[in-house]
Amino acid sequence: MAKTLLRSGNLDDFQSVGDNGQSVFDSALQIRETLRLRKQPLVEYLAIPQRNDDGDRVDWYAPLEGKATSWLAASDAQRKQARRLLESALASASALSQRCRQSEKTAVAHFGALLEKALQFPAANHIWLVDGKPVITFWGFVNINEGLRDDLLACLNEVEPAPPVIEAIPEEEPSVPVIKPQMSEPDAPLLMAAPEPASAPVAPTPAPVETSQPAPVVQPAAAPAPAPQRRKSLWLLPVAAAVIAAIAVPAVWMNLQNSSAPAVSATRANTDDKIAAVRALESPAPVTELKPAPMVEAPALPLVQASISQPEPAVAAPAPTPAPVEDTRNAMIMDADQVKIGSTRFLNGNWRAQVAARDPINGKPPTLRYDIKNNKGSVRVTHGDNIVCRAEVFSGLHHTGELMIKTRGNARCNDGSRYPMPEISCKAGEGNVAQCTARYDEKTLLPLTFKKVSA
Repeated sequence: MAKTLLRSGNLDDFQSVGDNGQSVFDSALQIRETLRLRKQPLVEYLAIPQRNDDGDRVDWYAPLEGKATSWLAASDAQRKQARRLLESALASASALSQRCRQSEKTAVAHFGALLEKALQFPAANHIWLVDGKPVITFWGFVNINEGLRDDLLACLNEVEPAPPVIEAIPEEEPSVPVIKPQMSEPDAPLLMAAPEPASAPVAPTPAPVETSQPAPVVQPAAAPAPAPQRRKSLWLLPVAAAVIAAIAVPAVWMNLQNSSAPAVSATRANTDDKIAAVRALESPAPVTELKPAPMVEAPALPLVQASISQPEPAVAAPAPTPAPVEDTRNAMIMDADQVKIGSTRFLNGNWRAQVAARDPINGKPPTLRYDIKNNKGSVRVTHGDNIVCRAEVFSGLHHTGELMIKTRGNARCNDGSRYPMPEISCKAGEGNVAQCTARYDEKTLLPLTFKKVSA
């Protein structure tokens, strides 16, 4: 009997796992009872589920009595002890599951497959320690959009804390005292202006010496020119300058006259051209009158009576028939992840199925309304003159990924008659849209489409 409430939650928050269209959660009580009969220690580590009246929430109760502590709140020593117990119990249950799956009996093999999936659970926060022993809640479930774990206890591995990052604090450099410069007297410049050379004294002009007296002997090293020749060269300079000026002045004057004459003539020529252009603009030349050419008569063309012909009507090409577009709105989508783990959650809800056949009474196809939840439900058929028939249905997922929907016999109608119900099989087509067929007998196989009415 349930003792302590460990955890509650919505079934839609997790993804149920199973085999052949049957989920582990639907067979939870049978699995726990079989483990108890087989004396498996795992039965004490699996919490007892209990649904509410609406069937959308579940409460998990501890199978043992004692103080309950969450896995995250337990100490390291308690976790290590509980993990050893879990590893031993899971190893024993895995060996039992392998033996059952190798059995030739279908029921035993099916139990082995369910037991293998029952060992899955979402995360570490779904394990509680009751009186020091581990108890798993939401077993047979995994997180949404996640697959089965190969290592069942991988989520319990402790995450080692990252080593602290040691940052080196740079040492402060010693402050260098600022020395203010002190002004001192300016040094002497390295380069000094060269001193101006002293002007040499002008030697006085020697006085003329009479020829009658001999010249005094000054020094043997200096031999000055005789005085009468120097006086003769000095009075020749003004005479030479006057001769050169008399010859050069007339030549320069003639050269200037010759160079200015062409410039004056060119300026006068340009002025005459501009005056002629202005006069030409003021008095334009007379315009010559053009006479038209004489008209030449063209030769007469032969006349032929015209006839009007009716155009042939254009034949429009036939427009190509567009390919029928399949309406996939509200269609049944066989989710690949759910099919892979054997879940049929995509089938839960109200569906309208339409068979590609005509009723012989009103000429309309029969309408089937399916209401399925967790592989069980009912179907309602309306045919003929508003005749309503009902039947119970069950569904399952084959290991090949094919969905099967069957009824328990024919449907009972409100007029006391029986209506044959088809066996429906669906496979995932393009875009995982279900491609379904309805088989009434060995020879009658009709296509069928599912449209979702409500969840």
